[in-house]
Amino acid sequence: MAKNECVIPSMPQRRFLFLQGPHGPFFRHLARRLRDAGATCHRIGFNAGDELFWKSSEGYIAFKERPDQWAGFLRRQLQDLNVTDLVVYGEVRKIHQEALSLCRKQGVRTHIFEEGYLRPYWITYERDGSNGNSPLCRIPLSAMRSELDSRDAPESAVGWGELREHIFYGAVYHAALMAGRRSYPNYRGHRDISVRRETLLNIGRFLSLPWHTLERRIATARIRLRGSPYHLAILQLEHDASFRGHAHFSTMGEFVDLVVREFASGAKPHHHLIFKAHPLEDGRARIKRAVRLSAKEYGLEHRVHFIRGGKLAGLLDDALSAVTINSTAGQQVLRRGMPLKALGEAVYSGRGFTSNQPLAKFFEHPDRPDREAYDIFRRYQLETCQVVGGFYAATGRARLLRRIVDIMLDAHGPYARRKVATEPHSALRLAAK
Repeated sequence: MAKNECVIPSMPQRRFLFLQGPHGPFFRHLARRLRDAGATCHRIGFNAGDELFWKSSEGYIAFKERPDQWAGFLRRQLQDLNVTDLVVYGEVRKIHQEALSLCRKQGVRTHIFEEGYLRPYWITYERDGSNGNSPLCRIPLSAMRSELDSRDAPESAVGWGELREHIFYGAVYHAALMAGRRSYPNYRGHRDISVRRETLLNIGRFLSLPWHTLERRIATARIRLRGSPYHLAILQLEHDASFRGHAHFSTMGEFVDLVVREFASGAKPHHHLIFKAHPLEDGRARIKRAVRLSAKEYGLEHRVHFIRGGKLAGLLDDALSAVTINSTAGQQVLRRGMPLKALGEAVYSGRGFTSNQPLAKFFEHPDRPDREAYDIFRRYQLETCQVVGGFYAATGRARLLRRIVDIMLDAHGPYARRKVATEPHSALRLAAK
């Protein structure tokens, strides 16, 4: 060996298996970067939309069997491909729940992507559960404080547009799904509506964007120029994983009715209530109608209002408080030091962040959160499970890809890595691995 020649240690080859991902090309681009690092990558697709966005990338495997044959099919693939890592977007859909359970039993490392807890400029990456199942829910605040260094600072994010790309890719995905439905005759979506209905809703939402934007701006201007104090109710998608898996309501209509009833009971007579729809709401839950009917039932037609999706910041600027089930938008509220009532399980629930008051009392005189404690919680997320970037817009996707590959290849998950990094002599132990 030459005197100056260095030896690069060999690493066991990682074999990644992808299941369903966010609409768009993110999973395909991620696989390409992982292959650059020496890994092999395959993907199981369940419909023509999955196939479209994997495109010409190698390793596509079509699952065309019946849903009850999924577990056996996956078990064979794990064995035949000698899979070391499973990658999914969201853990609630049934095929992912079954896959995660099987992989953990077999010692296969799991990687779970989700929309950012601190969206829109971050995504969430975890290994042992997300949303209400996230390890964040079980880590004491004292442990978070001890693992943060005084030099740690949240990473600033550069803004980019994601919403239009998200809606566009959703429409393309469902259009491809419908066009190729004969190729996947046994496919059943994880939503409660038909594939055809969901496809039409996605395409309709994309085409109606200009009208909905104009309607939202007019409604927002009316509310802000009225000069009346108001509370904000942050709505969610009824079919979203965080609602389906970790809420205490079967429909958003139930949430709407409860909030209006308690507002009527506790709020001051000159206060107003604004229901802010999720930016991706497509009308399947008929929430606007539910708001109107509840307002009429409790005699609040002139004090309860509905605004379509869009950015939340402008409405938060003048709001007295906010109530939600478990929306990630709740963290925008907490960062401002505003009172927040959460009616479901969220990573930020409890800890002195959200109010423990009965809802009527909350509307009457809301408690403010422990701002110092929340700052620690937020910094801890940014140092662990939040990765700057996005799934949909090209700029955000590129920024995410530059960071996420090394994180996925690390032997430690985001929380374990943070703990190891702050233990005494951790740098020496890590160097020895």
